[in-house]
Order: sequence, then structure tokens, then C-alpha cells
Amino acid sequence: MGTLYIVPTPIGNLEDMTLRALRVLREVSLIAAEDTRTSRVLTRHYNIDTPMTSYHEHNKNSKLDEIFAALTRGDVALISDAGTPGISDPGFELIATAIARGCEVVPLPGASALTTALVGSGMASDRFIYLGFLPRKAAALSEMLAAYAGRSETLVAYESPYRLSESLGAIAAVLGADRRVCVAREISKKFERFYRGAAGELCERFANDSPRGEVTLVIAGADSSALIWSEAQVKQALIERLEAGESLSRAASEVAKRARWKKNMVYRLGLKEG
Repeated sequence: MGTLYIVPTPIGNLEDMTLRALRVLREVSLIAAEDTRTSRVLTRHYNIDTPMTSYHEHNKNSKLDEIFAALTRGDVALISDAGTPGISDPGFELIATAIARGCEVVPLPGASALTTALVGSGMASDRFIYLGFLPRKAAALSEMLAAYAGRSETLVAYESPYRLSESLGAIAAVLGADRRVCVAREISKKFERFYRGAAGELCERFANDSPRGEVTLVIAGADSSALIWSEAQVKQALIERLEAGESLSRAASEVAKRARWKKNMVYRLGLKEG
């Protein structure tokens, strides 16, 4: 059985390809690529003529037999459109299956928008939480942000430029307009920019000006002074939700997450207010 190599590819600048990654792509018997059209731009640039097959979200199940047949004959490299395979793409399923079948898996270090945006944001990087792609629906997004509102770790997420303004608005509403945010766009490309500021300010900045290209959001963790809400803050949040038509049980549950209170304490406070 051959080795499955996990090979990061540039997230923008083709010069970000490592020498080891180039050697592996030339030596393996097959390259499994998320989008062969995108990947052939890279292989043509570096004069790599290794056979290539597609492996993506819509064909991942039907492609397993082909890829593991190739592994019986030699080594295979897994690449994504950009960055490190297995992070928010179907590559992780191939990797997990290979490990389960006893195949040797060798990950190569390399380009990643996640870590590049984090260190470029200027925020704390000793502890962080990766949220993946943010939910598209407003309610789901608010619920996710509320769950992390009191966490002191830096948060990192991927977002579409077309939903950036709405997401920044949700961050300002749930985490606070003053919460520090960095919008990293087109990392390593010609028009790379890092926009740093308060969530409210950046929301206004992008209200009528959606940026082009890939976007990575870095959100500062909560200050220690803001980890636990005061009783007055809890009461106000409860009143707002109850006036909006939420049940006391639902309102208490959501406020408890944001306030870092126990739900039963918030619920009892709501009963007193009622």
C-alpha cells in the first residue's frame, strides 16, 4: 500500500509552493484534486505532468475505489483548490478513510488562510478557536456567536464577501460593536488587504462595499471584565427577547449562553420580572 500525502497548495501567490511539495507532486502516481481545472494552473506553472483525478464534495464517495486502487500501485497526493486539504473541505473524509484502512498518511506543512490571517491580524494567537465557514442563516449565525460570546480565545472563520456586511452586523449585535475584528481578504494575492477595527466600524465600512475575493475573519476574544454579565444586563437582555415574542424558556437559554449564567438562574430572574 502506498502513502497518501496531504499537500498544501498556494492560497494566492504561486511562489508559496514549498520545494518538498513540488517534489512530492512530481513523484506520486496520482494527484487527487478538488478542482482539476484550478489545479492544472499550478501543475502547468511548475511543469508537473503527474496524472490527476477530481475528488470533491459531489463525487467523493464514487472516487474512493479509484483512489485506493491507485494507492495499491503507488503513492497518491491529495490537494485542494487552495491551502491545506482537510480544513473545511471533503479531504478530511479521504484522510480518515485512509487511516482506518491502515494506509500511511503524511501531511506536509504549507499555506493556510487560517493561520496566515490569524498572525496578520495582530490579535492573540496563543489560543484560538476555528469556526469554519459561518452559518448562512441569520438566526444560526447569532446562535453560534452567542455560544462563543464569553470565550477569551481569538475566533477565526471563513466568510463569503457577499455576506460580510451581514456577518459583521451580527458580530456587533451579539459580541458588541466595540469587539475588535480583522477582515483579511485576498491573502497573498495582488490586492491583499487587512482591515482592522471595531465590529461596528467595519460593518459600516462594508455596508455598501462588499470586497471581492476570499475573506477570513479574525475576532478578538472577550475581555476578562466582560466574561460574566451583571444582573442588570441579564434583565435587559431578557426583557428585549420576551418583548420580541420569545418564550421565557428560550429567552433564558439564549441569554444564559451570552451572560455565562446558569439557565435556571436566568429563568428564575425572568419569573420575577414577569
